[in-house]
Amino acid sequence: MKTFTLIIGAVYGLVAVILGAFGAHALKKIISVDKLASFETGVKYQMYSALFLLIVGYILKFETPSEKWISILMIAGTFIFSVSIYLLAFSEVAAIPSKVIGPVTPLGGLMMIISWAMLIFYFAKNKL
Repeated sequence: MKTFTLIIGAVYGLVAVILGAFGAHALKKIISVDKLASFETGVKYQMYSALFLLIVGYILKFETPSEKWISILMIAGTFIFSVSIYLLAFSEVAAIPSKVIGPVTPLGGLMMIISWAMLIFYFAKNKL
């Protein structure tokens, strides 16, 4: 789980940089300013999550279920949150049904919040 967390953290970071560059250069001509701002929010949170995963990948030993869930919830939550925002940003140009995707975004965000809360409890319990 440790290696998996570190790899996903690095992949999320790599993809965030690529998408950030893509958004800054190519998307300005394709989507509205509001949609571009949403896209950038997805990129920003993906990068935050990448750093989170890299840090917890080094800190946690992944010996307990709660340590594993900290990672799992952040990985899954980030994927759901950011990908749904990316799809919403393209909803006008790609005819993607935002009524289906829109409600998914908060679920990903909630998973990320729970992961952060679990990390806080982990630190408090282990007094690192």
